[in-house]
Amino acid sequence: MSDPEGPDRKPRKAVKAGEDPWARWRSGAASAPTSRPPKREGAPSRDAAKPWPETGAPSAAAKSRTPVAKPQAAAVQNPAPEADAIRAASDRPREGVRLSKVMAERGMCSRREADAWIERGWVYVDGRCVSELGSRIDPGAEITVASDARQDQARQVTILLNKPVGYVSGQPEPGCTPAVTLILAENQVRGAGDPDFKPWMLRGLAPAGRLDSDSSGLLVLTQDGRVARSLIGEDSGVEKEYLVRVSGTMLANGLALLSHGLELDGKPLKPARVKQLNEDQLHFILQEGKKRQIRRMCEMVGLKVIGLKRVRIGRVKLGDLPPGKWRFLRDGERF
Repeated sequence: MSDPEGPDRKPRKAVKAGEDPWARWRSGAASAPTSRPPKREGAPSRDAAKPWPETGAPSAAAKSRTPVAKPQAAAVQNPAPEADAIRAASDRPREGVRLSKVMAERGMCSRREADAWIERGWVYVDGRCVSELGSRIDPGAEITVASDARQDQARQVTILLNKPVGYVSGQPEPGCTPAVTLILAENQVRGAGDPDFKPWMLRGLAPAGRLDSDSSGLLVLTQDGRVARSLIGEDSGVEKEYLVRVSGTMLANGLALLSHGLELDGKPLKPARVKQLNEDQLHFILQEGKKRQIRRMCEMVGLKVIGLKRVRIGRVKLGDLPPGKWRFLRDGERF
C-alpha cells in the first residue's frame, strides 16, 4: 500500500496555535468562480436532456407522454326486470306434493321411513325410480316400493308394555326412569310364535302416545311409523279406555260435563264417553290424549284423581299382562 505521505506529496503547512485550520478553505470557496466551466464540444446540453423546458408549455414529446384519461365504463343496464323475474319464480308455489308426505298420508310408512326408502332407491312413482329427497309428485300418482322396503318394514316391531307408576313414557323427568328401560329379555311374556328379543329391536323404539309417570297401564312402543301415525296422528280416531279412581264430590251435572262440554287450553274437547262405576271409580273412553287430560277434566267437576290405569287402545286390550312386563303385538292384532 502506498504511503499517503509519499515523496511526491507536498508537506502540509503547520497550523499556528489559535489559528483557524479551515480559514484558508473558506477563503478559497468564497473566491471560487460561480460561472459554469466551458462546454466541451460534442457534449449534450443539460437543457436538451430535460423532457420539457423549465417554464412554458410542455414539449411535443412530453405531450405524447401525457396520461390519457380512461373512458368511463358503459352504464350497466338496470337488472331489475331480470331480478324481478327470478324473485317471482321463487315466490311461485311449487307444483305437486312432497312424495314422503303422500306416502305417509296413504299409510304406506312414516315420512321418516319414506325419506330413507327414497334415498335407497326403493320408491317408484308411475314406474319411475325416485331417489331425490324433497321430490314432488302428482297426489294421484301411482306409488310402489321395492321388496327391500317391505322386508325392512316387516322387521319393525311393536311392543305392548304394562307400565307401572314411576316410569315416564317419553323423555326422562327428574327422579323418573324411561319406560323403555323395562324392555328386557327377562321381562318378556312370550306367546306362541313370538320372536326372541334382540338388542337391535330397541333401535328407534318410541312411545306412540303418552302415559304420565303417576299413571299405569297399556303403553305402546313401536318402530313402525304407520302404527305411530294411526295412534297419535292429527286425524287419529283410535279410542283409549281408562279406569279412574277419584276422591271428592262431583258437581250435580259432572258426568254430563265430562262427556261433552269442557275445554282445555281454550279449545273444546272432543266428546267422550264417561260413566260412574261406583262412588270412587269412573270409566273413560277418549279419542284424544292431551297432557294430563283426565286429571284436569276431573278437577273441573270437583274431583281429584288418585289412580289412573289405561286398559285398552283401539282393539288391543291390556288383558292379564303383569305390571312391568311386555309382549310383542302379534300377527292378526290391529289397533
